[in-house]
Amino acid sequence: MEFNVLDFGAMGDGATPDTAAIQAAVDACRRSGGGRVTFPGGRVYRSGTLELCSDLELRLEMGAVLKGSDNIADYRPRGGPMGSKELRDVPSYVNCEYTGAPNHLFLCAKDCENIVLSGPGKIDGNQEAFYGEVTRWHIEGAFYPRAPMIFFENCEHITLREVTLTHSAFWTVHLVGCRDVLIDGIRILNDLRMANCDGIDPDHCQNVRIANCHIECADDCVVFKNTAAAARYGPCENITVTNCTLTSTSAALKFGTESEGLFRNILVENCVVSRSNRGISLQLRDGGSVEDVSFRNIAIETRLFHPDMYWGAAEPIAVTALPRHAGGKTGVIRDIRFEGIHCRGEGGIFLYAAEPGTVSGLTFRDVSVRLRRSTGWTPGRYDLRPGEKTEPPEDSVNCLRAHNIRDCAFRDCRFEAEDGAALMSEPVLLTGCENFSF
Repeated sequence: MEFNVLDFGAMGDGATPDTAAIQAAVDACRRSGGGRVTFPGGRVYRSGTLELCSDLELRLEMGAVLKGSDNIADYRPRGGPMGSKELRDVPSYVNCEYTGAPNHLFLCAKDCENIVLSGPGKIDGNQEAFYGEVTRWHIEGAFYPRAPMIFFENCEHITLREVTLTHSAFWTVHLVGCRDVLIDGIRILNDLRMANCDGIDPDHCQNVRIANCHIECADDCVVFKNTAAAARYGPCENITVTNCTLTSTSAALKFGTESEGLFRNILVENCVVSRSNRGISLQLRDGGSVEDVSFRNIAIETRLFHPDMYWGAAEPIAVTALPRHAGGKTGVIRDIRFEGIHCRGEGGIFLYAAEPGTVSGLTFRDVSVRLRRSTGWTPGRYDLRPGEKTEPPEDSVNCLRAHNIRDCAFRDCRFEAEDGAALMSEPVLLTGCENFSF
């Protein structure tokens, strides 16, 4: 059955609140046993929190925009209390610790199955409603955490196809404990200054396929999580990412930093990363581990963004393991494969373990790094945020820099620097490393 939101009283004039009408259409779909809720094109539908249901397709026709409300009080589930707002005395790029349980919601579902978000229309997170300090380089949120655009928990058989997601004020697609997920051909177009607006966050998820997507966002594009609040849902595993184009002011492809569980059996291939502050980043800060992960056939172009407001220093590949807090412990990173990775930018490969043995078994085959300058920011900075030790010495840029790494093999790899790639003292700098082979 089809349920047109206009038939339930939605105005679609871009000003009138349509939350109740849209929710009524979703509820009618649920009572009927399933169907399609449609948003006719050429209209802007303003809404607060919408609670989706099983056996539902939410379809936005060409020219239809589902846009978040201007009123923060509208981002709460029906009958639920207003989510608390955590105000920060430091910006979120200094402290962005997050358990994974949001206080505010836009599109949400829990314990559901067979949900499809589709169509050539748009979902607009209305980032302006959440603004804090705005500068030329960065937009800080007014509070933290803010409303994710899509938040699905303990759901299965989920499909996101074609739709454009834009102007998210926080994590755009946060999937918590979800199983059998297909994300195919979507666009995520976020403001490259808006803090914490990740693209796709599979969190304790299994059997996820992300393919043919274009993602631009401040913070990370595709980022695998194991948050503390969702530990009961098990590891983040059995995931593929293919044929995507990615631009990020943090890392285009990232593991962590929320890493309370196991990441394993993950394949990323045939992707292009451009204009990013980092390419691939494995950031282990908690007790979980990363193992059996492959990156294959990826082109990476990095550039330096603001040196303080965004994590990273133009590293095409960064693998770091250190405790989030003094006295803490991390798991291990092992059996990670990089093959056919071709990198060009202002930083080199950076491998760092606070304790020997926590990072081992890395294999690099047919990997090239070409250092080149493209901005006016000073290179030579190595970023270990978040963690107790945050600033190794700013003494040189290297194509490869590694500390406390064990059992690392490089085969058919090439390191070089263009004229003007300042501060390069030597291509490879190893400290405290064991069993490296070239």
